[in-house]
Amino acid sequence: MDELASRATALLMEPSLRPLLAIVKSARNGAVYGAKVRFPHALVMVFLFRSGTIREKLQLVYKATRQHARNLASFAVVYKSCMLLLRLLNPDGRGKEGAYDTFFSGLVGGYLVFGRGRAASSSVNQQIVIYVFARVVLALAKLSLESPRMTSATPTPTLWTQRLDPETKRRIQENAWPVFASLSWAMVMYVFRWQPESIQPSLRSSMKYIYVNSDHWDSWRTFLWHNT
Repeated sequence: MDELASRATALLMEPSLRPLLAIVKSARNGAVYGAKVRFPHALVMVFLFRSGTIREKLQLVYKATRQHARNLASFAVVYKSCMLLLRLLNPDGRGKEGAYDTFFSGLVGGYLVFGRGRAASSSVNQQIVIYVFARVVLALAKLSLESPRMTSATPTPTLWTQRLDPETKRRIQENAWPVFASLSWAMVMYVFRWQPESIQPSLRSSMKYIYVNSDHWDSWRTFLWHNT
């Protein structure tokens, strides 16, 4: 048994297998992270805002958790596989990472996992993409004000940043987030008022609960405890 364990450990530490094993581990980590993030969120949202039996609600929670975990695992596999392939095909040196390998690998993974077929209309996938988009916008806003060397020790290939005068920089820092938050809420409330069917169902349900159901009651019970 000890010999078998030592052989397994040696195989795991084999340098030639590390790129492939890294893909496997990335899938594992993506699945675990997706499940840990989605399960409590789905549990709360489904039991608060979805109708149905306990069994039906648990099935919805399981479905959302499974999809989030599977998609993050799938993206990790596609991304890491593309990175490995691009390194092997790099004409400047076999095994060397190219400047834009991460961009193209993310592009392929985003299209295959989140951007085509039924996946494109999935509410879970749309939430993930919107979350990523929001974080990218905030990161780019930060990079527009600060040199990449101020935000990371890793050199970024050909990333252009505009040199701003101190007053312009101060105004952007003071107003960027208020403008972003204000416009985001203005647009979501406007769309919810006139085109609510276009909003993702769980968000639409929560907004209906807060902004529509709060206009209706017929007793202290429905006013304070049970929404109509």
